[in-house]
Amino acid sequence: MSLEQQSRSNGVVVAHARWRWFRFAVLLTGVFLSPLDFFIVNIALPAIKEEFGATPADLQLVVSGYMTTYAVFLITGGRLGDIFGRRTIFLAGLACFAGASAICGSAPSSSILVAGRILQGFGAALMVPQGLASINVIFAPEEKSLALGLYGATLGLAAASGQILGGFLVSADVFGLGWRIVFLVNLPIAAAVLISGLLLPEASNPRRPRLDIFGVLLSALTLALVVTPLIEGRERGWPLWSLLLLMAAPIAGSLFLRNEERLLRDGGTPLFDPRVMELPGFGQGLLAALFFYAIGSFFLIFSIYLQTALGESPRDVALVFLPFGVGSFLAPLLSPYAGRMLGPRTAPLGIAVETIGMLGLAFVVWNWRTDQSLDHALRGLALFAIGFGQGTALPSLVRAIIGKVDTAWSGLVSGIINTTLQISSSLSIAIVGGLFFSIAGHEAIAENISFALVVSLIAISGCLVIAALATVALTQTRLVELGTTPGKKIR
Repeated sequence: MSLEQQSRSNGVVVAHARWRWFRFAVLLTGVFLSPLDFFIVNIALPAIKEEFGATPADLQLVVSGYMTTYAVFLITGGRLGDIFGRRTIFLAGLACFAGASAICGSAPSSSILVAGRILQGFGAALMVPQGLASINVIFAPEEKSLALGLYGATLGLAAASGQILGGFLVSADVFGLGWRIVFLVNLPIAAAVLISGLLLPEASNPRRPRLDIFGVLLSALTLALVVTPLIEGRERGWPLWSLLLLMAAPIAGSLFLRNEERLLRDGGTPLFDPRVMELPGFGQGLLAALFFYAIGSFFLIFSIYLQTALGESPRDVALVFLPFGVGSFLAPLLSPYAGRMLGPRTAPLGIAVETIGMLGLAFVVWNWRTDQSLDHALRGLALFAIGFGQGTALPSLVRAIIGKVDTAWSGLVSGIINTTLQISSSLSIAIVGGLFFSIAGHEAIAENISFALVVSLIAISGCLVIAALATVALTQTRLVELGTTPGKKIR
């Protein structure tokens, strides 16, 4: 059966399948911009604080405004792609992201900058799910491993590039723009992608269902009640309102699920189809993803350690992160070969390498001697292992979760996976970040910061061990396709 026929049989028509790699490259560029913009702003925060006289709360909102909006609307973005077409939603998200980048780059105040970051997060939530979902729609089974490898390499490259590019751009003061260049650099990239995207065919669903508006609102409310206090609560000392929001989240979540089940019984198409959770192994996969992305806090606390405890400049910080970037970029490209050699053991072994690198880095930090070249080499090796392990595990883990899902649910499942990873990162920043700051204290004492980093790295390693065990359970469960068609009434 041809790719075109396979697509038609699943209710999705993919025009001009021979364009699939070019189309995927365009989508990956959008996928690249989203994490790039999250990581690149970390390096620019000191300069933003200096220009605007921003408070710590203002700086937190520059980061959390993006993260929260992104996490809240990922599932909605994925489902919109299922309904209205991935190219259409991708280009809409990219245009929103580019416009928001222009607002951020020209912001006259910290409040306008925060507003731009919130809009950026919404645009990213529309863009990112389309890349992962398209893998399951436009590629034949034998091509999916390579496509997932490229997807993982893009995420790894973006994470590392954010640290590296941010350091160099801020230090270079390009065109006298200072920190603003980290946002404005998105504009020429977005323009090129928009032009390329307009030339691509659309993947359309001939049974285009209606959007579940009430489900969108309840989903956004539920996720906001979880993510907002996790991100803002730690920074503000866990005030009462943050705890009340977390307590209200299960209530909103219950209302959301009841609405989706009712809509499904009535023959409609819910935003979140509850039958997805019946996929064998899907729960283990989400559990693995939840603990796997505990590394989300690592970039924040390690950057603080380098700049505060060791006195590194933004450019030096960028160079320190380089081995991680190399490892996280190379590993996904090699993952198809690793998959053929190691099979289902690829993900847990990749996580094991990442864990060894994390513990190795903790050992190096604890025994750090600035004047010893061996310590610098060991630190680089540990960072390479962290990046290589993560880059090996991520494509294999995603493939195990999404690989057997019916293409009609690709956007939804992609949104769920990305949301899980984002919530994992938020939890890590709240819990592991809170642990780091409580140990480090308010005064910039190098010994306290170093000890705080070591304890935090050990905590992240513990999360990775749990992820590895969940991944082993996942690989022992064969995912199967849903046996019903989206929108079909279940009696």
